[in-house]
Amino acid sequence: MGIEVIFRIAAIGILAAVVCSILKQSGKDELATFVSLAAVVISLLMVLNMVADLFDTVRNLFSL
Repeated sequence: MGIEVIFRIAAIGILAAVVCSILKQSGKDELATFVSLAAVVISLLMVLNMVADLFDTVRNLFSL
């Protein structure tokens, strides 16, 4: 689960960068901003899911 999550986040970032670049060149800056914001939100949700799993593991480890 460790390295594949990093690759997924990197892939989201690369894809968002390409799409934002294309949208900015076509003059749609507002849509490019929305795409970059969506990529950040998706990445944060992935990280938050991992943090929640970490807290569950720690809770189970110490039997809390």
